Amino acid sequence: MNNDLSKLSLNLSINKNQMSSILGLYIFAFGTSLLGFSFYLLLESFGNVEQKYINWSGQGLFWTLITACVAIFILFIPIEFFRNYSLINRSFNELLTNIVSVIIVSLFFLVLTQVVLSDQNIILNEYRIISRSVSFSGFITIPLMLFVLHNVGRNSQIINKYAYSFVLLVWILSNQVFL
Repeated sequence: MNNDLSKLSLNLSINKNQMSSILGLYIFAFGTSLLGFSFYLLLESFGNVEQKYINWSGQGLFWTLITACVAIFILFIPIEFFRNYSLINRSFNELLTNIVSVIIVSLFFLVLTQVVLSDQNIILNEYRIISRSVSFSGFITIPLMLFVLHNVGRNSQIINKYAYSFVLLVWILSNQVFL
């Protein structure tokens, strides 16, 4: 009986490659959402959408430039520092490690952005909302996606090869649901 219980213990060791992969996914999703918000501010500056965030077009162009530069800077962080674009999700231990990593990274950035960014400025408040939606997507959608990829990926080599891209695409698309 004791031997059976010892065989059921799981080893949730988070290695550097898995954590940098998950962190890169989060940063890519957040930076992409900020870039989309920058494009929305640009459209609002030219009067193509209802004005909601800006008072005049110069303010909109200013915040478009600032948001686009911040988004590009954020998007280059995983490219320059992590350089890991693979998601290993073959065993049950790796699946659990990935899910725990996604939840930890999402929780960390949720708390960080809610504390650091103030809600005194409407644009910074939108940054907080975007960060919140990316984190909530990481809490709900991405663990489900990882589970599906784990079960479907056993039979398909193409899914294992492009798992990082699939998860990133789902993270960006599901982020729009939480906005």
